[in-house]
This record gives sequence, C-alpha cells and structure tokens, in this order.
Amino acid sequence: MPPKHLLGLSLFGYLGSASALATNLTGTYSAFAAASYGLVSTYNSGNFFSDFSFYTGADPTHGYVSYQSESAAASQGLINTNNGQVYLGVDYTTVNPSAGRASVRISSNEGYTHGLFIADIAHMPGSICGVWPAFWLFGPNWPNSGEIDVIEGVNLAGTDQITLHTAAGCTINTAGSQAGTTLLNSNCNADNANTGCGVTTTTANAYGNSFNDIGGGVYAMQWESSGVYVWFFPRGSIPSDITDGAPVTGNWGTPIVAFNGGSSCNIDSFFSDENIVFDTTFCGDWAGDVWSSSSCASLASTCDDYVGANPGAFAPAYWLINSVKVYQQ
Repeated sequence: MPPKHLLGLSLFGYLGSASALATNLTGTYSAFAAASYGLVSTYNSGNFFSDFSFYTGADPTHGYVSYQSESAAASQGLINTNNGQVYLGVDYTTVNPSAGRASVRISSNEGYTHGLFIADIAHMPGSICGVWPAFWLFGPNWPNSGEIDVIEGVNLAGTDQITLHTAAGCTINTAGSQAGTTLLNSNCNADNANTGCGVTTTTANAYGNSFNDIGGGVYAMQWESSGVYVWFFPRGSIPSDITDGAPVTGNWGTPIVAFNGGSSCNIDSFFSDENIVFDTTFCGDWAGDVWSSSSCASLASTCDDYVGANPGAFAPAYWLINSVKVYQQ
C-alpha cells in the first residue's frame, strides 16, 4: 500500500534466554524472544483523537474515497468513542457521492523506530465488495523510511495479507513463519515499492467477517533490528502476558509471518520513524484493479459504480478499536 536495543545484555545472552522459552524457533525473531518490553504509549478512547491526526488529502492509492477532517467526521457520525471503544466508520447513506465515499484516515502524531505494537481490535471493516481497509505504519519520505502493513485486504477476502515496502536494496525471507503463509515476492521494492514484499496467510478468524464474528482479537507486531514479525490471537485466546501488560513474544509460538532481515536487508537502514495508521478506502489501485476478476464483478461493471450506488452495503465497514499499545525495550 503506497501511500531500543539490548540494554546491557549481549545477543548471546538473549539467545540463551530465548531458547528456554521457545526451543523450536527458527526465524531471526528468536534473538528477541526473551526481550523485556516496557509500555511507552497507549492509545484508547481517552486520547485517541487527540493523539492521532486526520489526513484529508487525495488518496495516494486512487480510491473512490473522500477523507474527512476530524470535525467533519464527527458531524457525520463517522467517528466516536462510545462504550470505551474507538469507532472509525464510513458514510453508508449517500448515493453516488461526487467526491467519493466519506471515510477517515488517521495517523499517530508520534513516530516510532522499533517496538512491539499490540492492537486490540473488536471489529474491522468486513469482507465487502469495494472495501479496502488497512492497519499499517509508515515513515517520512516514502518509501525511504519503510512501510509495514499489518492488516490489509480487499473485497470479499477472508484472510489477511501482510506486506513490507522499502527503498531499493531490501530482500527478505520468511523462514520461521507459520505453515500456510506464502511469500509472494521477496523484493520489498518491487514495482518501485508499490507492490513490496508480502505474504498471503491462512490464519483462521484473522480478517474480515470471520474476525468480526468472534469479536475480533489482538494483532501483535514486533519490529527490531533482526526483522518484522506478526502474530494474531483470537478474542478467546489472548495470551495472559499481553492482558497483564508484560508481553514476552517467546511465549507466543510461531508468528504468522517472520520477515527476516540480515545480509540481504539491513532492517535499520530501511525502516525508521514510522507512524501508526488506520484507514478505510474503496476501490483504487487494489480493490478496483482486481474487480473484474473477482466475484464482485457480477454486482456492477466497475468498483466505483458499485460503491457509489450501494451505500447500505458499507454499514459494516467500520473499525472498533479497544486500544493500541506500543512497547519498547
């Protein structure tokens, strides 16, 4: 999608501690499996909209969307913080809006380099023709500071696609990922970074309608010098160290994906100072481009036509966020 290190401990010490936690880890994340993380940021209903900024420019992915300011979004009922949760929705009443369907794209005011990012999400935009939701991070001067797409998919997708985007010179492997995760491209600058290096996944209940049917869950993304790693835990199976606020990734088993750095990609040269983003767009460079080859094509000749004419279809196209917490070593 275009758009703190070892504190007084040697790497050998980490590897030794990690092996006691997870002896079968094969990806580079094993080096940080026993790392101690401290909470540095919490975003929830009490501070979310004061600590995130609303993007109101044109969609870089050319979607049929009109991103709204905070005041406009609030007046249209696209955002709220009811019941201690953050709601980010879209317009589902206007027929054929001339500027595109109203939605929100928000970015954290704080940027991060490294950390453990834990998002507790109760609902995400469902598996709906024309919808393209994402939870991601990216840095300044794209793609030179990198981009990490944690949750992303389009149209009727039932599984998550996870992707990195970088400047030229970063090639990754995914050794140590869960079975069923498939690497699509190892070059993170593929198509001038617009495609990047991504994986398809088969993790159950981790995306779209099936995610929503179980009340969502927790996505955890660990980003350190060795690589980028992503786990998902359904609502009824969230590890106690996460709920206790003392996460230890070595307790969690194999990640959905391990994007391993190393000699072919110096992670710290390609990823830095990234802001957290949530958005929902429509059609555009992915959902729109694959429209004609998807089952959605039976609904309308183009993605824009369908999204414009069927506002009621998008009532379930909302994020409901309990919290996003950022931990660093």
